[in-house]
Amino acid sequence: MLNLAFMNKDSVQSLGLALLRIGPALLMLTHGYSKLSKLLAGGEIKFYDFAGLGPEVSLALAVLGELVAPAAMILGFKTRWFAVPALITMLVAAFGAHWAEPLAEKEHALLFAIPFAATLLLGAGSFSVDGWLRRR
Repeated sequence: MLNLAFMNKDSVQSLGLALLRIGPALLMLTHGYSKLSKLLAGGEIKFYDFAGLGPEVSLALAVLGELVAPAAMILGFKTRWFAVPALITMLVAAFGAHWAEPLAEKEHALLFAIPFAATLLLGAGSFSVDGWLRRR
């Protein structure tokens, strides 16, 4: 078993919160970057039209949820606020864009949604910009 006796309870908890927010957010960046590239490429955009907003706006919102929000979460800046668009984007992907598909197709988005929801509830912890600002 891992011995973390050299760390106090609060530090271990903050390390866990950091892993919970940074790991999924780092992995999400690759999805967001590809969507940003698609958005900036020009030409006709073919993308899921969320709530009738149009594919361009829907893609821009996906970039917010998959690139901008995860980048802020990695830093731990306004973590709970930025967990919201990341979580909503994953729920829309699972239950909107992939609604008619089997669970195996929704699973990827749901596996990202769970740590984003936990981060929304738990916050960033001490190892973050939010924690640093709190200590000041």
